[in-house]
This record gives sequence, structure tokens and C-alpha cells, in this order.
Amino acid sequence: MREKLRRMSTLLPIALLLAAMASVQMGASIAKTLFPVVGPVGMVAVRIALGTIVLCMLMRPWRARITAANWRPLAVYGITLGVMNLFYYLSLSRVPLGIAVAIEFTGPLAVAVLSSRRLLDFCWILLAAAGLLLLLPVAHVGVGIDPLGGLYALAAGACWALYIIYGQKAGADHGTQTVAIGSLISALIVIPIGLLDRGPALFSSSILLPGLAVGILSTALPYTLEMYALTRLPARTFGILMSIEPAFGALIGFVYLHEWLTAIQWTAIALVIVASIGATACARQKIPIGA
Repeated sequence: MREKLRRMSTLLPIALLLAAMASVQMGASIAKTLFPVVGPVGMVAVRIALGTIVLCMLMRPWRARITAANWRPLAVYGITLGVMNLFYYLSLSRVPLGIAVAIEFTGPLAVAVLSSRRLLDFCWILLAAAGLLLLLPVAHVGVGIDPLGGLYALAAGACWALYIIYGQKAGADHGTQTVAIGSLISALIVIPIGLLDRGPALFSSSILLPGLAVGILSTALPYTLEMYALTRLPARTFGILMSIEPAFGALIGFVYLHEWLTAIQWTAIALVIVASIGATACARQKIPIGA
């Protein structure tokens, strides 16, 4: 009985983390189906607005103590969160879901590699570079995806790296309330941009309901599940499991959006995943891979 309980205590957080990754990608796939109506920028505004409302109801960020000494990391965290989602959705409007996730994942991969400066880490850099070379239309080697879509995904990855670095600093001061405060900051940036882009269309009843689903699936639900898993799994195990998220993106893009990937694209995604797993496993510091 005790052995069974111990096994359950290990399997449950793993299952919840896998569910969180599936939730994020399902939310992204639903969002992509709404791009013809409100566009990627408008969809980001709807997602962040509704997701922030749910997060604030759950985490009550108004109780946090923001001082002159700790506001800067929190501000950068919130800004990069909003900009990251803008670039990511702009990328999704041009390239398949799995490819966008794989390219974006180079951001947290870079953070993991830089935390462990050993000769072995160059192997993971080379693997990731090989994957990017196959995905991006570079020197006629890549598979010919939209160049601007690839650049948007790379920009989202750079923002993701900053999000991790400053999220660590902000989280040390504000704990779980960091996510809600960061979402509030990002909402102040993204919502006005979305309103300028699409105006009253964002308040359409045909958008708000699926937009709420996107906000819950992409923000509130996965953040809650990841937080539960993170507190019950070793950081390295958490990071390694998060490394397979590009595969979730590719599979859900295939099933829900009917996005067919070539063998070369699947190989490229596999290279990025292996590089991320290797870098995370070899990292000497605790690296929170995603959010």
C-alpha cells in the first residue's frame, strides 16, 4: 500500500505536467482558428485579457508588496511576457504550430546551456543549430517555411529566455503571485495594441467565449498544473519533461489543425527536443524551462 502511494505521488505530478503541455498547445490551436476573425494581435489581446482576469481571481496579486527595490525585474518579466506572446502568435499565423514551438524553444534551451559552461554543452548547441538549420530557410538547406514566421518564432524564443531569467528574480520576491502581476503588466501593453488593430471586434460574442477557452487553456490551467508539478518533482526532471513540448505542438497541430509536417521537419523537431533534454540534464543550476 505504501509503495503504491509513493508511486502515485510520483506519477501524478508527471501526468499533470503532461496535461499542462497539452493544454497550452490546445489553447494555441484554438487561437489559430480565430486568426481569420481577429488576427494574431487581436487574439493575443483577448487571451491575455481573459487569462489575466482568471489568474487575478485565483492568485489575488493585489496582496503582493511591490517596492522600489523589487519592481524592476517584475516589470521586465511582465513586458517580455506580453511581447513573447505577440511574437509567438504572429509566428503561428505563418508557420505550423509544431515548428513555431520548436524554434521558440531555443530560448529556454539557450538559458539551460549558458547555466552549464562545459565542453559537452557545445554538443547540445550543435544539435539545436542543426534542427534550426533544417527548419529555417537558411542557405537553401531548410524546408522553406515562411521566413518572417521563423524570425517571429526566434524573437519569441529570445523573449522566453528573458522571461525565465527575470521570472526567477521576480518570483523570489513575489512567489506564485508573480504570474498574475506579470500578466497584468503584459495586459496593459498588449490590450491597447489589440484594440488599435481590431477595435470593437474583440468584444464580439463569437470571440469572447472561445477566447475565454484560450485564456484558460493557455494560461490559467497550465500555470496551475505546472506549479503543482514543480513543487513535487526535482527541477531537472521537470525541465526534461518540459523539453518534449515541441512534440506536443506538432502532434496537436496535426490532429486539430491538420498541419502535415515533412520527415525533415519531424527530424528537426526531434533534434531540438534531444538538445533541450541533454542541456537540461547537464545543467548545474535549476532552470525553470517554461511557463
